[in-house]
Amino acid sequence: MNVCIPVNEDIGLRSPVCAHLGSAPMFLMVDTGSEACRAISNDHQHHEHGTCSPLAALVGENIDLMIVAGIGQGAMNKLVAAGIRVCLTEGPTVAEVMSAFRAGTLRAVPPDMVCCNHGHAGH
Repeated sequence: MNVCIPVNEDIGLRSPVCAHLGSAPMFLMVDTGSEACRAISNDHQHHEHGTCSPLAALVGENIDLMIVAGIGQGAMNKLVAAGIRVCLTEGPTVAEVMSAFRAGTLRAVPPDMVCCNHGHAGH
């Protein structure tokens, strides 16, 4: 399974999870079988509210699951429309996110956790 996680920098499994999908400088693709990591630069991180385009940076990638700490409604809609499941994490690093994934403790992003703006208190 291919998991995509928005991160602040690429240091493999020690990479810090970015607080908001659309503001992530990069995404880390993680193969759940081998835990091999590959970073993808997000050239679309600077955007007007509501115009987050995470899929633009991820064109051609095979993503089964996006794991986020925060996400806006527009990005959530685009990912769901593309058939990508989206789960919420509180893990500060990719290693902790993957540990929660293996333990089965990740949950789908509930509607009340989707940001109304980039200044959401949770981010």
